[in-house]
Amino acid sequence: MITMAATAKPIFSLLLLARLSATLVAILLLSWALYFTTSFLPHTLSQRDLIYSVLHPLLMVIGFILISGEAILVHRWLPGSRKRKKRVHLWLQGVAFTSAIFGIWTKFQGREGVVANFYSLHSWMGLLCVSLFGVQWLMGFLTFWHRGEARMIRIQVLPWHVFIGLYTYGLAVVTAETGLLEKLTFLQTNGVVLKHCNESLIVNGLGLGLAMLCGVVILTTVSSKQYQSIPKTKVMYSDNKYLTP
Repeated sequence: MITMAATAKPIFSLLLLARLSATLVAILLLSWALYFTTSFLPHTLSQRDLIYSVLHPLLMVIGFILISGEAILVHRWLPGSRKRKKRVHLWLQGVAFTSAIFGIWTKFQGREGVVANFYSLHSWMGLLCVSLFGVQWLMGFLTFWHRGEARMIRIQVLPWHVFIGLYTYGLAVVTAETGLLEKLTFLQTNGVVLKHCNESLIVNGLGLGLAMLCGVVILTTVSSKQYQSIPKTKVMYSDNKYLTP
């Protein structure tokens, strides 16, 4: 009797959960940005400043975190050769890095000046995260895409590339969480938003969604080798012994 081991099931389930989490995060963020625009800036400021203020979370969460998370998962869902996966991974990470650069750029456009927007732990972590991400992208390009690098060097660099990539991704999520906490605390302290209202629920739900997404993406990445090591077929004999090809 021959039975097929469901090696693809765990990965498929994790990928589905990651997509659902990312969709939830995008919906909550867009709802917050579109229906509660008055919370981003007071009415006295210009429409231009309001647009920049709304663009910042959109670029940093959807453009940076969601797309970079998808780039991490490319090696699990994209069919085709290793070279194709590397190309799509590099391209998506480039899009995420560009979004992060523009996301930080929007904070330089405020009328209060540059220093006024880079005083908190959230801003410092954001600069650190984007800088580390840029170095990681450049080193990945030079090591894994440039043909001049020796195979042995790639093998030695790969564990560090994976670790720093996951660390940077987790740092980006934590940075977003500190930004949400900072924003919501500021709004509630100034009486703009009540502690028990729809906007507070959306922001808190957005934070939980980001935490769930981060965990699923990292779990999918670190669990992939384990799932791949499971044999695809098992041959079972009448004496309950198994032989694997």
